[in-house]
Amino acid sequence: MQQNSDAAHPSARILAIAREILASEGLGALSFDAVARRLGRSKQAVLYWFPTKQDLLAALFLPWLEAEAAAAISAIAAAPGRKRAIRAFVTAVADFHLEDLDRFRLMYLAPQISGARREASGARREARPKDPLVGRVHPITGALYGALAERLGNGGKRSRAEALAIHSAVLGVVMMCALADSLDDPLRHSNARLVEALIERLT
Repeated sequence: MQQNSDAAHPSARILAIAREILASEGLGALSFDAVARRLGRSKQAVLYWFPTKQDLLAALFLPWLEAEAAAAISAIAAAPGRKRAIRAFVTAVADFHLEDLDRFRLMYLAPQISGARREASGARREARPKDPLVGRVHPITGALYGALAERLGNGGKRSRAEALAIHSAVLGVVMMCALADSLDDPLRHSNARLVEALIERLT
């Protein structure tokens, strides 16, 4: 008889609970105590697998970000020329997020909401220590933007800025699709048509 995967891998169960907390209560509610309560184990049982909150967040977010980057880089590798590279990049990123809007919300919206709450509570931005997770994100996004920048031009600062702008534009379209989904109020145009309209504008 096959063992339950959650029982065989406590770290997977911890990550599943952490995702549930993020989805229902936001990043500010994610704590070792909250995870331990839902797990039905001690806080030490959680700390055994994830010694710091940064380790837990990295285990949640980095694989998603790596998967997004891998999908986009793979798509543009097979797309010769600037216009085809833009089309392949936009399509790959949009498809990746539109297939799982809850994951998109956790990746790109939950951290912003948490940050806004810190700002509203009076915490000064310059007084906050830099999040160590950011240092682990930069190599992934750097590879993502660098790969597209090479197809856009010479890979210099201007091309990298353009790559960042294109990625941001795709995320903006996905955000509107996610908003419509959350409100159960479909947009006038299909997700596919919105993505195609963006591609037409960018190319």
